[in-house]
Amino acid sequence: MKHSAILSTLLIAILPLSSHAADRPNILWITSEDNSISWVSCYGSKNAKTPNIDRLASEGFRYTHCFDNAAVCAPTRSTWITGHYAISIGTQPMRSRYQIPHDKIPYYPDLLRKAGYHVANGGKTDYNIGGRDDREVWKVKGKFPKRQPGQNFFQIRNIGDSHESRAFPKNAGQIKTDPANMILHSYHPDLPEMRMTYATYTDAVQRMDAKVGEILAQLEADGLAEDTIVVYCSDHGGVLPRSKRFLYSSGIHCPLIVRIPEKWKRFWPAEKPGMTVDRIVSFVDMPKTFLSLAGAKVPKGYQGRIFLGDGIEEAPRYHLSFRERADECADMVRGMRDHRYAYIKNYMPWAPNGQRLNYMWKMAGTGAWEKHYQEGKCDEVTGRFFKPRPSEEFYDTVTDFDNVINLIDDPGHKARIAELKQAMRKKQLELFDSGLLPENMRLRRAQDNGMTIYEMVRDPKLYPLEKYLDFSNLALSRNPANIDRLVKAMKDSDEGIRYWATCGLFLLEDKARPALKTLEKALTDPCTEVQMMAAWAMHRLGFKSKSESTLAAVKKVAKKDKPFFESIHRWMNAVHPKN
Repeated sequence: MKHSAILSTLLIAILPLSSHAADRPNILWITSEDNSISWVSCYGSKNAKTPNIDRLASEGFRYTHCFDNAAVCAPTRSTWITGHYAISIGTQPMRSRYQIPHDKIPYYPDLLRKAGYHVANGGKTDYNIGGRDDREVWKVKGKFPKRQPGQNFFQIRNIGDSHESRAFPKNAGQIKTDPANMILHSYHPDLPEMRMTYATYTDAVQRMDAKVGEILAQLEADGLAEDTIVVYCSDHGGVLPRSKRFLYSSGIHCPLIVRIPEKWKRFWPAEKPGMTVDRIVSFVDMPKTFLSLAGAKVPKGYQGRIFLGDGIEEAPRYHLSFRERADECADMVRGMRDHRYAYIKNYMPWAPNGQRLNYMWKMAGTGAWEKHYQEGKCDEVTGRFFKPRPSEEFYDTVTDFDNVINLIDDPGHKARIAELKQAMRKKQLELFDSGLLPENMRLRRAQDNGMTIYEMVRDPKLYPLEKYLDFSNLALSRNPANIDRLVKAMKDSDEGIRYWATCGLFLLEDKARPALKTLEKALTDPCTEVQMMAAWAMHRLGFKSKSESTLAAVKKVAKKDKPFFESIHRWMNAVHPKN
């Protein structure tokens, strides 16, 4: 990259600092797209070499337990720009751009600018929020401002070289890494296409690392390194199938490295550079931390914890993660983990992890994996990706980073599982978790009441969250002893309760036959989500004609429920091996 190109992108130059600015650091935040710790060599990568990031770690502090909240870009960046978990403001479905009350939720760059900082973003926005253009927060009076003499800066440099798209097939001769040398995750079958995808992405990560080196070299050449805190992290995990978009370690465990100059030694999180920090850091912590480092006002509503600087707050015991619709694929998952153990709750367990998502299928390894499964060639571990999931999962992430040994029924972990489940429920209530209604149902309810999802979920009359949590637990338990309660709930005036009751009957499979009349009546329920789940339940019980008639009728009216409708069709028609 040419010198002038870097200068124009960084939007910084050698300017003297005023006495006011000298009291605060510049902040350069380097983000790379889609790579978990598995692709960074100072974190033990088995495939990629990242010498520039490794050098940054030797000069700074490497955080060992940093986690994304959302496992995919748009909800993650929504969380970053607002300082709020996306599930707390209703922006967690991918590329939804639902409205939020902007008068109540300021973006952190606005607050940095008020504190006197020059703020600039030389890359991606993708904030997934309606009511405000993404680029507007980086402008003043409609224009990108120039840094003034002596002004501190906060600068983002986003590197797209490691994005998922860089793992798509390349022409012969373009791949430098030898596929034969790749070490695969235990959940991936050893196929030529999978090895080629690994090699393709290894090249991409190493190009990303080179960009990190160029940015750091230019900062040094500009004479700004001693006045600038450098933060490096990825925007979520990834990128091979079953990482990005998923709440397993490969999807949310991210690199975080912070280099702090000697003059800001009081901010060091450990005794000296080159050391590691084992504090849990969630991505939602970053906006508050940046504001605190800059001496800016931190809004009371911001939900993270400051992990660095004079205003450092108590470290959290747990990290919350979430997944909902990713592109065209409906889903609903929550995860809670501590330093070692991870608890995952699948609110749509009938949806396999490997439901076909067109973008993910552009990687050659994904399609080859699916074909391998359909031909009956996968083993228990590699085939699990394409099967319906259990309601709950629990993993020891130290001995099982790949998260393939589900310990949910292990009596030796009963106490820890109960602890994480309780912590998850507490956090869901604290955040007003908006995901306990299907996406379009919550949107309808907010619009019908003339408010945003953020406001709707904070009204217990419109969104009785405790009741939804209790009833979803009942539905997901798959216990036939609950059938009478489920049948009774099908008469509830709240369509959310009827939805969960239908899900509970669906999960009972053949044991739901005593409720056959209730399911048949649900085919004409006023709520389309109830109709669709009831139709699928009837289909599994052998009443295919009635099921197909209902789904055909729903298709005509459920335009806004298209992702849910099409997901059900994919789940119903998934191809599994005959043996």
